[in-house]
Amino acid sequence: MKKIEAIIRPEKLHLLREKLDRLGFSGMTATEVKGRGRQKGIALQWRAGDYRVEFLPKVKLELVVDDKDAEKVIDLICDVSQTGEAGDGKIFIYPVEDVVRVRTGERGCGAV
Repeated sequence: MKKIEAIIRPEKLHLLREKLDRLGFSGMTATEVKGRGRQKGIALQWRAGDYRVEFLPKVKLELVVDDKDAEKVIDLICDVSQTGEAGDGKIFIYPVEDVVRVRTGERGCGAV
């Protein structure tokens, strides 16, 4: 199994969730986060002058999927989330040793 952790633009979450649902990947966790990457925030202008927003709002989406489905999910996240502009996000992939469903004690892929 793989844990896929994607940091994406908040406005992309709804469409991405819909498309993941259609492919049968309904179990996920979404967390509102703030972050910065190579762009180091953004510069804005206000009546009082220029200022910099160091951390931009993002969404961290986490899914655990079977190894055979990982590339399909990663490709979908890229297709839906990509705008071509700085700040589109990152995807991190981790190996998952095991999963336990707390309610039943079930383990492995069936517990996801």
